[in-house]
Amino acid sequence: MSGPNTDYDPVQVTPLDEENVVAMRDAALAAIEAAGDLAALKQVRLEHAGDRSPLALANREIGALPPQGRKEAGQRVGQARGAVNQALAARTAALEAEHEERMLVEEAVDVTLPVDRAPRGSRHPLTTGAELIEDIFVAMGWEVAEGPVVEAEWLNFDALNLGADHPARTMQDTFWAEPADHHLVLRTHTSPVQARTMLTQAPPIYVVCPGRVFRTDEYDATHSPMFHQVEGLVVDEGITMAHLKGSLDHFAGRMFGEGIATRFRPSYFPFTEPSAEVDLRCFVCRGVDSAACRTCKGEGWIEWGGCGVVNPRVLTACGIDSERYTGFAFGMGIDRTLMFRTGAADLRDFFEGDVRFSSSFGTEI
Repeated sequence: MSGPNTDYDPVQVTPLDEENVVAMRDAALAAIEAAGDLAALKQVRLEHAGDRSPLALANREIGALPPQGRKEAGQRVGQARGAVNQALAARTAALEAEHEERMLVEEAVDVTLPVDRAPRGSRHPLTTGAELIEDIFVAMGWEVAEGPVVEAEWLNFDALNLGADHPARTMQDTFWAEPADHHLVLRTHTSPVQARTMLTQAPPIYVVCPGRVFRTDEYDATHSPMFHQVEGLVVDEGITMAHLKGSLDHFAGRMFGEGIATRFRPSYFPFTEPSAEVDLRCFVCRGVDSAACRTCKGEGWIEWGGCGVVNPRVLTACGIDSERYTGFAFGMGIDRTLMFRTGAADLRDFFEGDVRFSSSFGTEI
């Protein structure tokens, strides 16, 4: 019976011979020393000290040796891996200290410099736009009139000569408040403010009425169920369409620059007679070479609003002598006017609350 086999080569596994282990250790130490920053050192750590590094793979080969040779091979590989880990720790400490020193220089802050830590605020462009319009008419001697947004059906329709069968009364255009027998609506225009003014104030009347209005429109780039209107009303003796034309020309000039005129196209509104659509001379091409103008699309004119001479029935309904007094009224969207004035392409930008949009207008328009 034979005894244990003691005749073996303890370095018969090639990765475990002394020359190979030293070579792997030296390669790792050289890579660690060459790492110029923490990111490069992280990559070196993975390549030379990770689970798939040469020394880690060599360590796995120890199990292939006979029991008598494992101790010597284990010490050899363990010493090499220990030297690599010590070099990694030292290089990490050195690079971290270097990184902190560089940050102190590159990211230094002069705390003696003045600083405004509070961001500059801005007012909403619709607010400043409405105030600008008010200022234009106040400078002409007019007054600013306001009214509630939840309005009586009679003031929103009947007083303005919109009969019971008028299509604007249907749910297609109007938000009705419940219960229905209260006859309340979200006002569809600011004309009820004109009716309220005529009911409470004797002529002469010169008022401009800005405010929010509501209609059951789709919400898209050019429509909204809530938008803003400005309407004007004049009631006095001897008022004609000429006064209306002059007032709108002055308004257009102040909003869009000198030389911007208006034109009238015949139309129909229940509360004015005669009535007209107001077109605005294109403020981009000014009617010159309009074929190439993207704003007016070759027309030279842009639709702006509606206007006309106040219907005598409206004056009578509000208790004003229509034989003695005449008047004119007009209305246009503040949102649409500001889109023209500022070049805004999407009506929704005014309503969606993005402070980057509002802050671009500053505190005044």
